[in-house]
Amino acid sequence: MKEAKNHKKQTVFKQWFLNNRFSVVLLNILLFFLIIWVFNKISFVLNPARLFFSAILPPLLLATIQFYIMNPLVDFLERKFKVPRIATIVLLFVLVAVALVWVINRLLPIVQVQINSLIRNWPHIWNDAVNITQNALRDPALHSVKNNINDMINNAQKTLFRTGRNAVEATLSNISSAISIVTVIVMTLLTAPFILFFMLKDAHRLRPYMTQFAPKRWQKSYSKLLYDINYALSSYIRGQITVAFWVGIMFAIGYSIIGLPYAIALAVLSGVMNLIPYFGTFISFIPALVIAIMGSVPMIIKVLVVFAIEQTIESRFISPLVMGNKMAMHPVTTILLLIGASAVWGLWGVIFGIPIYAILKIIITRIYNYYRNVSQVFAEEEAGNEVVREEVLEDKKVIKKETK
Repeated sequence: MKEAKNHKKQTVFKQWFLNNRFSVVLLNILLFFLIIWVFNKISFVLNPARLFFSAILPPLLLATIQFYIMNPLVDFLERKFKVPRIATIVLLFVLVAVALVWVINRLLPIVQVQINSLIRNWPHIWNDAVNITQNALRDPALHSVKNNINDMINNAQKTLFRTGRNAVEATLSNISSAISIVTVIVMTLLTAPFILFFMLKDAHRLRPYMTQFAPKRWQKSYSKLLYDINYALSSYIRGQITVAFWVGIMFAIGYSIIGLPYAIALAVLSGVMNLIPYFGTFISFIPALVIAIMGSVPMIIKVLVVFAIEQTIESRFISPLVMGNKMAMHPVTTILLLIGASAVWGLWGVIFGIPIYAILKIIITRIYNYYRNVSQVFAEEEAGNEVVREEVLEDKKVIKKETK
């Protein structure tokens, strides 16, 4: 009798705690927040590690981005034509150096002159565009809309003025931080090429090297996890940079053909801002539209036509060809992720939010699938699914017999 009671208690305990999906989820959530709380209490211990990683992160990121751009060519030449990796790497470094010299001597002066002129003349451009817009709104039919647009213009002016004033004050009050930023940039440019060289040279050894530290029974799964993360990152980085490059080229050609002032500077801005999915191109289009409003109505139409052509080519041909659906992210998920990441981490969240999400998604999915396989919580569900699969197979066999 006593043994039956103990067995019943053990059964209830297993049923409500050990083999209960809801209880297991709650315990995992509790442990997760407990770990966060503990790390928050000992954050002073982790400060040296944070400083260390913040110092090595910029050159490592720059080298990683360049690695994902160059490595496919290095692998292709080694696999197809048996070209030594070091020979290809040296050739690529020489080509990059030549391209940088050309950009610095030819393209950079043009962009610099246009950007300086645009910054210097932007207040006049903005005022002229505002005056033209207000003159166009003097039509009595648009009287109800005029007040709303005037409020929007005034708010935009105040926001721009406040942002510029804050930026100037922050710059003047943080000269030491500005010096440290310059130091970080110089150190990044000096050390990133060396990191990139060894990443390209030993790329095929990196995954086996990292896999050997995992337990024997997990090495195959761990290697697949590293492969999936590498594939997701490489697809995203190469895709975004390729699309941004062609967006800049298309806008440079389009703006130059229609004779828009500051065409090259606006094209460079469009290419850089395109690194922000969905919103970047539209944000970079605002200065072009303001400059067109300052010009004439035909110029506004020409700018809109260029933008429409660029968006059509990008969305119909370039993005599907380059990006496809390799990230497997719904557009709504991407937009919500960008909004949330920008609210928490600002510009860095917008730039790095999607690749970090992709990495976490791969890791969490694999952990969840492993938990499903080893846990008894999903045993009944798996048994039910197996029964359903068997019934479906039986139905298919019956249908085949009846059709014969």
